[in-house]
Amino acid sequence: IGLNGDLPRGKIDLETLEEAKQEVAELAGRAKAETSAPDREAKLGYSHYHSSAKPYLKETSLLAVHRKLGAKLVETNGWRMPLHYQDFAQELKAVRKTAVIFDLGDMGLLKVSGERAKPLLQGVSTNNLANLKPGELLPSFLLDGQAQLIDEVSILYLDCDNRGRDYYLIVTNRSRTEKVESWLRGLSDGYIMFDRHDIFAKIEGPVVVEDLGESIEEGVGRMGIGLCGPNSSKIISKIDSSLANLKKFHFRQGKIGQIQGIISRIGYSKDSSGFEFYVHPDDAIKLWNLLLRQGKEFDIKAAGLLTRDHLRSEAGLPSNEDPQFKTGGLSLYKAHSSYFDLSKPYFIGQKIINKPLESWAMKKEEFQYKEEKRKVRQTPLHQEHLKLGASFVTFAGWKMPLCYVGISEEHRAVREAAGLFDVTHMGVIEIAGEHAASLLDMVSTNYVRWLKDGQSHYAYLLAPDGNILDDVMIYRRSRGKYMMVINAVNEKKIWAWLNAVNSKKFLIDQDYPNKEVEGKAVLKNLKSSSSGKDQKADLALQGPNSPAILQKLAKEPELKRKLARIAKNEFIETELTGIEMIISRSGYTGETIGYELYLHPENAAFIWDLLLKEGKQFGIKPAGLGARDSTRLEAGLPLYGHELAGKHGITPTEAGYGAFVKLHKPYFIGRKRLMERQVQRKMEIIRFRMKSKGIKMAKSEDPIVDERGQYIGRVTSCALVEGIQLGMAYVDKNFTQEGRKISIFMLARGGKISPEAPKDKLTRGDKVLLHQEAVVLSRFPEEKSKLGA
Repeated sequence: IGLNGDLPRGKIDLETLEEAKQEVAELAGRAKAETSAPDREAKLGYSHYHSSAKPYLKETSLLAVHRKLGAKLVETNGWRMPLHYQDFAQELKAVRKTAVIFDLGDMGLLKVSGERAKPLLQGVSTNNLANLKPGELLPSFLLDGQAQLIDEVSILYLDCDNRGRDYYLIVTNRSRTEKVESWLRGLSDGYIMFDRHDIFAKIEGPVVVEDLGESIEEGVGRMGIGLCGPNSSKIISKIDSSLANLKKFHFRQGKIGQIQGIISRIGYSKDSSGFEFYVHPDDAIKLWNLLLRQGKEFDIKAAGLLTRDHLRSEAGLPSNEDPQFKTGGLSLYKAHSSYFDLSKPYFIGQKIINKPLESWAMKKEEFQYKEEKRKVRQTPLHQEHLKLGASFVTFAGWKMPLCYVGISEEHRAVREAAGLFDVTHMGVIEIAGEHAASLLDMVSTNYVRWLKDGQSHYAYLLAPDGNILDDVMIYRRSRGKYMMVINAVNEKKIWAWLNAVNSKKFLIDQDYPNKEVEGKAVLKNLKSSSSGKDQKADLALQGPNSPAILQKLAKEPELKRKLARIAKNEFIETELTGIEMIISRSGYTGETIGYELYLHPENAAFIWDLLLKEGKQFGIKPAGLGARDSTRLEAGLPLYGHELAGKHGITPTEAGYGAFVKLHKPYFIGRKRLMERQVQRKMEIIRFRMKSKGIKMAKSEDPIVDERGQYIGRVTSCALVEGIQLGMAYVDKNFTQEGRKISIFMLARGGKISPEAPKDKLTRGDKVLLHQEAVVLSRFPEEKSKLGA
């Protein structure tokens, strides 16, 4: 569901897509199209189309060395490689007693990079990369949608740059490199079907996938050499003593002797000791000879494919040659549980593995929140409201101004000039740390990683049963620092919920209790005085004259320009009149132009008074909850407990906001249950306008009927806008067409209500309840003012 209607999407099996690519390549070849030259010139990193030429036999840079050593060469998986040298038995003996050296030139080396490299690899790998630091690696499996093995790989975390792009190196096995490459690229592009029971699901991308074995960029290519056996560390120590102390599953980038490359500490099993080197092919002979020379006193031997495969077989790892090897995810999990983290929110194939293991799942406590009865609180601006003669109402546990001079006048000021709202009662939470985005993507329905610094979006937080806990705004202040703004009525509940999820102690998935957040974030309640100077309170300046008022307060020309450039749902962090604040172009009135100012509560009264003073010439007026309700109703914006959740359990899609539930995220809390409810959806929220003025106000839960008197739904909210009632209602989705006539029964409230007599028993003086006519409006006004993508 998109902001402007349904969006088309396509999914295809990887094999079918690859066949189509091959056909395109062959067609281009027949047309004598020269596609390779432009690719080389542009240095694109990889082409989506395979060459139409017949595959050629690949040779590593060490082929001459192998011949010189008398190796028996074989053709396997498109490579000419040494099967063994003088004596296979001697090679096996050396790997157990001394050391051997391998040519790993046939192994794939894929570089995966981009802002979304980490979430993509988390979605495809069975292990948990969340806590991986640069210089660390993890062994993992890649599974397809049927939980069948694609490959056993090593994932090395190379680096993260100052633009937030992560760089990983994926080491693949011969015969599977091309499949892994196509799999990652297809998933990155978003067209690959990997779960036929969930065709919405998409692995987050895009990323760049480069094959370093076939790189077209000068100096980028890499190939592997292996060193294995109990004397490996001694040999390395002779080259560089610091490298010999490298911990297992760690690597270092730099020089090996005088050769630039990567050295990693890895082994085929827990007991085995080994190193792998990834260097430029031009340096491979130098490194090979260096290792043989330094290992001579330790009786080092060159070893071939037979020894490599034997070691993998002993370790229970997938064999390149054994077609009988069990490659099902469950079998792999039982044999190599260290390659899996089933508590991850999601990876491809996880569901199939998890299902038969349900009985092993841990028991977790279900989150339950009981609202405490608290004393009604006053906002930091309470004294200012008293000075302005506000009338008050209790809302969400706060004493709030309902209006100052009149709701209609304040509504008009917002639409024609500017209105200033006290919204300091709203909850504000900071989510920070390296796992902040992962936590937010798991608890919210929108894509948090789509946000750039200085951007915000609207989203929902769901319970494991799919019910809405709250609708929120999420702001990205930096890569590892986010701010969430919460409805005042849900402030305590959401603070408790986020802490519960972050603790990993509470149930977040009804089907698989072992699921938990990948890593803990740092949570801070910015409404609490314990946050010190970071404490935040919110003022809302809404209306067409809002920019002029803010620019009048801004003395610096650059700040004036910044204020003029803030786009919808963007924000800046700045000083205004010497006060530090976040200025966000957002709001809850439906105005095209409006701002929210997040500042320390100690400065709220000063800024409030200053805005009213300096904005006087622009027609600014203080506005209360009454105008906040009437403006949001006119714009079609939902209110939690009325057009969202509440008595009827209204879903985002029913409310008209399905675009903010990204079902192509393969996992967020409550996703499955929400999708099940969407299939059964029969009701929707509408906007309506009464036909007559001066009639009794429609209120929440007043019943609605169609032209024939058939019950179709209930009013959820209603307010006066320009003298006529405008409201929202939850009705049968067959009666939502714009212009449709409906009728509303305004029920009596409070006091003693006399029951109506049956129509055939009516007598003089009896009264019956009459309906009032209304008309269905478009779901949103012509100038759509949704809360942002």
